[in-house]
Order: sequence, then structure tokens, then C-alpha cells
Amino acid sequence: MSTDYDQIYALIREVRKGEVASYGMIASLVPGVGPRQVARAMRAAPSDLKWYRIITASGAMADHSGAEEQRRFLKKEGVTFKKNGAVDWSKHRWRGPSQRWIKASVRSFEDIMEIVAGWGGR
Repeated sequence: MSTDYDQIYALIREVRKGEVASYGMIASLVPGVGPRQVARAMRAAPSDLKWYRIITASGAMADHSGAEEQRRFLKKEGVTFKKNGAVDWSKHRWRGPSQRWIKASVRSFEDIMEIVAGWGGR
């Protein structure tokens, strides 16, 4: 397993119950990683990882065989969906990593806060 995957998994563990993050949000916090690499990491994820909390930027489930299971898990955690089937970002968007994660990061607190602010209303 690569170091990038470890960093990706550490961030996914930061997404709390009832919250969702996009592949791009996770990727934005790991230098040199893009959303597709996050998706690849998800396919190799450890069984205890709450993979279902990571969705597409549009708020939809990614097109994979576990999409219906993902939706069920999210609903069980209280995540709500709009009429078009997308997650309601305004209610469930991840607020960003913990201070503990930030302190262990290679990026400065200011850089991370700027990145998180750039996520906007997703």
C-alpha cells in the first residue's frame, strides 16, 4: 500500500457520521493526488473504512456496483437527498479534517483552511 493511500484513508476516517466528502475534497488535501487516485484507493480500502461517505462532486453516488448499498448506508446515518437523488451538500458537507490531522499534515494550517474554504457550497 502506498503512502498516498494511507493519507487518503486517514482523511476518509476524518469524515464523520452524517457527513459526506467528494473524491476531489479528499484529493485536495493530499499533495500530488487527484480524485481518480482517491477512487482507486477506495477500491483497495480496508474493510473498516467508511467508504460510503465519499461521493462525486455532483452529490451522486459513483457509478459502481455498491451504489445502492452506499445510498442505504448514508440514509441510515441520516444523510438526506434532494429530489434529483443527489446528497444535500448544504446539510451534509464535511467541514474538513480535525486539528489533530492538520498538525500531522505536511501542509500548514493556513493552507488547509484555504483549501477547505475553496470547497464552497458543494
